[in-house]
Amino acid sequence: MKRWYLYPFSLGYHLVTAIRNTFYDWGIFKSTAFKTPVINVGNLSVGGSGKSPMVMYLADLLSKNYRTGVLSRGYGRMTKGYGITNYESNYKTVGDEAMQLFERFKNRFVIGVSEDRVAGAKKIIKDMDLGVLILDDAYQHRAIKAGFTIMMTDYNDPYFKDFLLPAGDLRESRSGKNRAQVIMVSKCPDQLTDEKKQYYISRIKPQHGQRVFFSSISYDEHVYSHDKSIPDNNLAYYDILLITGIANPQPLLQHLARFSQRVKHLKFKDHHNFTDQDIKNIQAEYRKMGEYKMILTTEKDYVRLKTFDYLRDLVYYWPINVIIDKKEEFNQIILDYVRKN
Repeated sequence: MKRWYLYPFSLGYHLVTAIRNTFYDWGIFKSTAFKTPVINVGNLSVGGSGKSPMVMYLADLLSKNYRTGVLSRGYGRMTKGYGITNYESNYKTVGDEAMQLFERFKNRFVIGVSEDRVAGAKKIIKDMDLGVLILDDAYQHRAIKAGFTIMMTDYNDPYFKDFLLPAGDLRESRSGKNRAQVIMVSKCPDQLTDEKKQYYISRIKPQHGQRVFFSSISYDEHVYSHDKSIPDNNLAYYDILLITGIANPQPLLQHLARFSQRVKHLKFKDHHNFTDQDIKNIQAEYRKMGEYKMILTTEKDYVRLKTFDYLRDLVYYWPINVIIDKKEEFNQIILDYVRKN
């Protein structure tokens, strides 16, 4: 158990969340359904479990055939209410995750933010004439009844080994996984054996009709700045100042170690809002490095760091994509749901 001394408080948390879920199950609390297909991507735990790469994957897949929208809360933004991401947006107005999507895909699909998911979903579907809507991190937002739900769980920290807050990191009990049509085990190692897959499936115990898939993270073969790129095998020539403001930077550190051992890591909390003092500290660390040096960060952190003039020409980001085992089968399940609805 992660924080065993807090277990008594988890019992109270369990009671509250169980009553809430029961009220939604019984229809005492209202849950709004939509005629437009709605796909919900979320998880049971606090922190990163690969939701953002999965949302990117789905939006890229669906936007080839349907007018697609993505709706998130816009976590970390300094605004309120409903908004659509465009060329005048920044992480302060729509949040870093929405900006990350827009920076990569531009106008391939619609990206909206709203802390009121029901009101936001109604507006974005109607105003943008959507054929399908993807909800980012809305597993516990049961006021919306999604037609299809994907629950993410981290291979290295699966929900079935976790406990409820505050003793563990689960937002609701493990039985919450039963609401999902697909359970995606994310961040798997590259060489995942059939025996390991069967172990995870046996612990997940999928319900009738529920599917379990496995996915891994793939890093781009280049790192990018605002106007140039560098092949990843050239990273060995640089002293690297790595800056992260994500929930779990360990996979990035492990991947970077394949290319360079000359890495200084400055770790910030997830969705960190960088201050002028943070930038001064980054400058100081950068000056200590050798002649050939670079600042490297994640795609999500880049949309915040690039807004500082000093860093604009120095900072590079490393894009990631999700690789799904049995990809064609997974794609067909998603496309069949949207087509039928």
